[in-house]
Amino acid sequence: MGRGLSKVVGKSYGFVDNRDMSTLFYTHPICIEHDAGGGHPESPDRLRAIMTALDGDDFSGLDRREAPKGSKSQIERVHLSEYVDAVLAAIPASGHVSLDPDTGVSPESGEAAFRAVGGVCAAVDAVIGGDADNAFCALRPPGHHAEAGRAMGFCLFNNIAIAAMHGLAKHGLERVAIVDFDVHHGNGSQSACQSDARLFYASSHQSPAYPGSGRESECGEFENVVNVELPPGSGSRLFRNAYTDRILPHLRAFAPQLLLISAGFDAHARDPLAMLELQDDDFAWVTEQLLDVAHECCGGRVVSVLEGGYDLDALASSTASHVRALLAVAPGNASA
Repeated sequence: MGRGLSKVVGKSYGFVDNRDMSTLFYTHPICIEHDAGGGHPESPDRLRAIMTALDGDDFSGLDRREAPKGSKSQIERVHLSEYVDAVLAAIPASGHVSLDPDTGVSPESGEAAFRAVGGVCAAVDAVIGGDADNAFCALRPPGHHAEAGRAMGFCLFNNIAIAAMHGLAKHGLERVAIVDFDVHHGNGSQSACQSDARLFYASSHQSPAYPGSGRESECGEFENVVNVELPPGSGSRLFRNAYTDRILPHLRAFAPQLLLISAGFDAHARDPLAMLELQDDDFAWVTEQLLDVAHECCGGRVVSVLEGGYDLDALASSTASHVRALLAVAPGNASA
């Protein structure tokens, strides 16, 4: 099964043969205005670094789109209504407010968070609707630590879990997978997936490390969670083995109709918050491996969502490697 897959498990999802389309790129200027506080590692400069890295000729094939504003109803597919209200009520008119010891908000954080949600949902709509093979969403604040009623680890709303639920609710998908290669375990994403047989969550992450979850014994209610704990200093070999031996076989067995990627680049050797010692090539490699599974299972439909990555140069180069891999598989960008 390849890019021309037109049906999945007997149900049409609008997959079309012989398309000539680009990789979509969603962002919004307001996401730069979200400020978690002076000296915070999840800084506006992260998005500026990515925008600069993706501004060269190599990335002329990106179809650049402004992220629309998401809705509270989209967010409430994952988060408690009272929690959403509390986050919005906490947004200050000026300065900064801390929602937890790691997670701060500024006057533009509310709109930035809603644009992040809207961007990932729009990307799902576009990819499922046949506008593109795949998409990358460079949006912040990130999301994979946010739980149903709690902000955590720089995250307000769980963008990727919301995207997964959007695929199920709006498009009638029956199986959506999230694969998370951020160096930190996506505890919020796992919580959203582990009791829903329609969802699959897999994570490779450093252990021990924040947030302390993601044990390999955590398998989900329907055996739909796969965690691979990697010790500090693991490097390329152990990281790649985690995918070849564990994550990719389980992902293929799940046979997703849409694949979502939590693309965190803080496993890079230069990142100050962790010690997995990966290189740019590792992010290109894992992206290619995931795209191969997506081509086999769901016509290559992939939406990638930015999570961590806190050394600006490493973030820029790793993101560029990831997006080049996405571009390389889009039929309209065969020469990219």
